[in-house]
Amino acid sequence: MAYARLEDGRYDAFIVWADARDEKRVEIQLAITAGRYKGDVIDIVAEHFVTHDPIDLAGLPCTLVVHNGVPRIEP
Repeated sequence: MAYARLEDGRYDAFIVWADARDEKRVEIQLAITAGRYKGDVIDIVAEHFVTHDPIDLAGLPCTLVVHNGVPRIEP
């Protein structure tokens, strides 16, 4: 499922996997854990997690925020 299909809002999620794309971006796979989209898995590219070793992100809970169709992750 692409995030573009998600309505604007806040979604409880956890990080299934993360992988460095380059020095500035990390591709993150999220599973939605509650609500209408519970169980859906999505991929996004984030820039604000670049200081972390991507493997350390796996299994962490987070909140996916979609605003004007643009996703961001809050720890």
